[in-house]
Amino acid sequence: MVMSFRVSDLQVLLGFVGRSKSGLKHELVTRALQLVQFDCSPEVFKKIKELYETRYAKKSSEVVQPQPQQHRSPDTLSIHSSYDRGSTVARTSISTTNIDYPVLYGKYLNGLGRLPPKVVKPEVRLVKLPFYTTLDELLKPTELVPQNNEKLQESPCIFALTPRQVELIRNSRELQPGVKSVQVVLRICYTDTSSPQEDQYPPNIAVKVNHSYCSVPGYYPSNKPGVEPKRPCRPINLTHLMYLSAATNRITVTWGNYGKSYSVGLYLVRQMTSAELLQRLKTIGIKHPELCKALVKEKLRLDPDSEIATTGVRVSLICPLVKMRLSVPCRAETCAHLQCFDAVFYLQMNEKKPTWMCPVCDKPAPYDQLIIDGLLSKILTECEDADEIEYLVDGSWCPIRAEKERSCSPQCPILVLGSSDVNGLLPTPNGNGENGKAPADVVDLTLDSSSSEEEEEEDEEDDDDDEGPQPKRRCSYEKGLVSAC
Repeated sequence: MVMSFRVSDLQVLLGFVGRSKSGLKHELVTRALQLVQFDCSPEVFKKIKELYETRYAKKSSEVVQPQPQQHRSPDTLSIHSSYDRGSTVARTSISTTNIDYPVLYGKYLNGLGRLPPKVVKPEVRLVKLPFYTTLDELLKPTELVPQNNEKLQESPCIFALTPRQVELIRNSRELQPGVKSVQVVLRICYTDTSSPQEDQYPPNIAVKVNHSYCSVPGYYPSNKPGVEPKRPCRPINLTHLMYLSAATNRITVTWGNYGKSYSVGLYLVRQMTSAELLQRLKTIGIKHPELCKALVKEKLRLDPDSEIATTGVRVSLICPLVKMRLSVPCRAETCAHLQCFDAVFYLQMNEKKPTWMCPVCDKPAPYDQLIIDGLLSKILTECEDADEIEYLVDGSWCPIRAEKERSCSPQCPILVLGSSDVNGLLPTPNGNGENGKAPADVVDLTLDSSSSEEEEEEDEEDDDDDEGPQPKRRCSYEKGLVSAC
């Protein structure tokens, strides 16, 4: 019925319930359909029926004049109301057996004997969140329409859960005391149909569920002076304040009207943990070692246009996030580097504060683009005594231990006295030289030099004590001034 209304009918209906009557026809239709779906009281239904019958009577009288034999009274239109026990919204079904649509709508459609094609308006889409799996869409993203010129607006929404949805929530496990894994969440974003939108809160947001206000994530404190604190815009969990029964739930969103347009959506979701996402990544996200080896060769392939030839690339086995040895080497497929970070800590950090930015190149690294490096995983099991490796041109690798061994070697220079034979310079493990000679003597020159320096300093201090304080020497600049005077 509502879809057949004219602009004047839509304005009468929206004015009857106190909604905004301004806007284009498709906007008025959207508001009226939301009214039918979520807030159709008996009075509203009666008004819709009244408007429809008034308009139908006018149209049928117009059709009757050229063809009086096909006149049908509005009373022949049978309308049946049926109530679903799980919902308070009345559903209407129109009996179409006695309605000849080409005759009924012939003049209204400019003589065409068919209904006009339905204009599909692009819908607002929200980005998929890795930690939330959508089970049901309770309310599609709907624009928050201001009702007046006030800065602070209120937008109500009424809906009821089905018995299946209530059962899902009640039987779900608890992530923490009082927080179920299956939740009803409210998501808010900009009204933009060009691309999937991220969650974005309007100013002065407040969410009221039934008779209680729901907590909304606050602002992150900013340590930098002059930088405004950021607010984490996440789905708002409404489950703990809802009626888990066939009763209707009323949600009121209070928001600041400052020019930008926002849309809200309601979803039944299952919240995932970082451990579950890690297990899923291990199941479907491991890249075969041979494919990783081919990628290494591709990175080190000789470029004929380049004057510099790359013979190898070093990769650290230490995670850049936590400075610990990698356990599950991971990176995004869109990243150009071979360096990996630890998937365990990366998922845990994004569970607390979702940014999904690569810690190596600081570029986006969303969950659905993460891979586990099979080659580096194999290297980690084979190379346990090195913290860095080098990939070679042919795809092979070698551990880098030189710097580590050099750091463990004595820092003092040594002088080897004894035989001039090179093979006999250093002692062997059995205590004798390699040719059976006695082990060479090793003298630490640093000790002698340091001790002699200390003796010289002590002698100078004794001389200074005997001679008394030395007069201060004048710099050449002071001498020049004295001579000038």
